[in-house]
Amino acid sequence: MVLKKLKTYGELVMFSHTLFSLPFALISMLWAANGLPDIATFFWILVALVAGRNGANALNRWVDRDIDKKNPRTADRHLPKGIVKGSEVLWIVGICYALFVLAAYQLNTLCFLLSPVALALFTVYSYTKRVTWACHLVLGIACAGAPVGAWLAVTGQFALTPLMLGAVVLLWVAGFDIIYGTQDIDFDRNNAIYSIPARFGLKNSLLIAKAFHFMMWILLVALFFVMELGIFYLMGVVLSGALLVIEHRLVDPDNKRKMNVASYHINQIVSMLLLVSTVVDLIL
Repeated sequence: MVLKKLKTYGELVMFSHTLFSLPFALISMLWAANGLPDIATFFWILVALVAGRNGANALNRWVDRDIDKKNPRTADRHLPKGIVKGSEVLWIVGICYALFVLAAYQLNTLCFLLSPVALALFTVYSYTKRVTWACHLVLGIACAGAPVGAWLAVTGQFALTPLMLGAVVLLWVAGFDIIYGTQDIDFDRNNAIYSIPARFGLKNSLLIAKAFHFMMWILLVALFFVMELGIFYLMGVVLSGALLVIEHRLVDPDNKRKMNVASYHINQIVSMLLLVSTVVDLIL
């Protein structure tokens, strides 16, 4: 019974999608420590990343519960169908947010002091689609905190590298979130939901997403020079660029399977590919 409930909660927050920002945070951590940091730091970074991401996603599900119920594409989610109660979701949010603050406290003073800023971003994002089409960028900024936070956890100070890596995540996430949002253009327009696809239309939105991903790729190349990295990292960057091209060629808002591959599956491979190439580069 307990395992079944945990499985349901994992599906609610889409736990498997933790793979999106996690690899970039680990890359930042590895660069900051020039390898693996001490076990305690590594552990609390993982706790912060998992707790923050899943708490934010649970809150997003709760905030969007009425919108999801109206949208045929999302009407079968856990809250609209009554599989979980709203109070349960809020408990998940509270526990995850508390764990995030605890992890920040365990890491260092700067991380602890900045933890309310991160939680504010997690929380504000869920409401942005009601007020601005720039909601995709707000999501990107919230996710960009992962590599910046991981660097701060190791070094306790800001630097150019984590900010560049944060910009990579911002552009990457905003780009594929725009792609995902093209499925709901008509629904968003009819229900006063703000998004780049609803504001600028399908063709222009896909051009914006391509521009974001191109800028992301240029930043990854720039990091090769800034960090004086090796050939294995560069190979990962080249392959990730090829995957992003495939992603954009797959986009078809009328085909849910293709959209899931383009918006989610390929991007999970992109982030893991970059992490693996970074690790190999450090080792060899």
